[in-house]
Amino acid sequence: MKFEDALAYLDAHASYDKTGRIESPTLDRMTALVAAMGDPQHAFPVIHITGTNGKGSTTQMITRLLMAHGLTVGTYTSPHLERLNERMSVNCEPISDDDFAEQIAAVADLEVITGVRPTYFEAVTAAAYRWFADVAVDVAVIEVGLLGRWDATNVCTAQVAVITNIGADHMEFAGPTLENIAHEKAGIIKPSSAVVIGETNPELVGIFRNAGGATALVRGDDFDVVEQQLALGGRLMDLRTPTTVYPEVFVPLHGQHQCSNAVVALTAVETFFAAPVPGDIVAEGFADVRMPGRFEVMGHQPLVIIDGAHNPPGADSCATVFFDDFDPAGRRLLVVGCLKGRDPREMLAALRADEFDVVFTCTAPTPRGLPAEELTAAARDVGCDVVLEFDTVENAIDAALAGASAEDAVLITGSLYIVGAARPHLRDVIA
Repeated sequence: MKFEDALAYLDAHASYDKTGRIESPTLDRMTALVAAMGDPQHAFPVIHITGTNGKGSTTQMITRLLMAHGLTVGTYTSPHLERLNERMSVNCEPISDDDFAEQIAAVADLEVITGVRPTYFEAVTAAAYRWFADVAVDVAVIEVGLLGRWDATNVCTAQVAVITNIGADHMEFAGPTLENIAHEKAGIIKPSSAVVIGETNPELVGIFRNAGGATALVRGDDFDVVEQQLALGGRLMDLRTPTTVYPEVFVPLHGQHQCSNAVVALTAVETFFAAPVPGDIVAEGFADVRMPGRFEVMGHQPLVIIDGAHNPPGADSCATVFFDDFDPAGRRLLVVGCLKGRDPREMLAALRADEFDVVFTCTAPTPRGLPAEELTAAARDVGCDVVLEFDTVENAIDAALAGASAEDAVLITGSLYIVGAARPHLRDVIA
């Protein structure tokens, strides 16, 4: 099987990314598939991460801290920005096209042998577990795709289960309350799991405490951010964990919310080793963290920023960083698209769209993309004075850049699909 054949195989299978629907919630298909592989997900210890926002950043921080210890680390994330290979990496190097094709070919063969037809995400997840076992990683850092209990990643048994936070997202699958969402995410907790809880709402914390894990550590009680401040290129913070206080930890990511992610990640790594992390390891690990598509600066004159905020809490964090940390001197231009199933007015309100001088709406490049005309109507409803509508992300970006001076700032956001299209286009058009 060639790489193109592997992509074609996946495209022929049911995909949440395309349909916005989940096939009947069950782990039966995934369990049968990995069993036929010899259960590769049990060949290495796992740190399993779920939450509404911050999963990706926390996953990368944990990965870098483990790598700084000298471990070989397999990392599984979703979705990808530009290439599917990004979803699985070893020591932050994405799987090669040839290796990816080999792993998907194994899944395809097992589909024929077992009669189990996996979904797109199940096939990719099984391939990742098999590849990590083949490579013999020392540890795998696994990001949940959707919620937790029925997620394909949840055939593993986590040594450390991490909950970043709980917010109102994917309510169509787990609502109508935050408690319902918490119960679904708590499904990754196994009897042998140590649980690191970044959520602070007492009622939600109680759900995770009572989910049957071996131990539980809670932000605010057992660990927390002591102090934090804006620094050149990121945040500088003092972090308290169950064992010690780590002073002046620098993380090269923007936004106060990254401080919360950092202390959760550091506590998770401490818990994994059952020991404090040496200060030089902390400094090295955090210094190497990179998060493409998360408040990523792509240009400076004008300032061009992309951020994959895809729900109101993420949009709120994005707007806070943009207006408070960067405080652009010139005009503020917003390029935005989002997915069906989101309330566009709620998203635009969280982004503070009415504070932008011009809003450029577009349709996200996915069958799940909300039509630009609906987003335009929502923008006018929330008080945006100047709204321009475009059919593609690229055309919206071109229009924004054409009208921007060197002192202006352009924010491109609303969905990872928007960011995934924006990144390669910006590399081409920004010198």
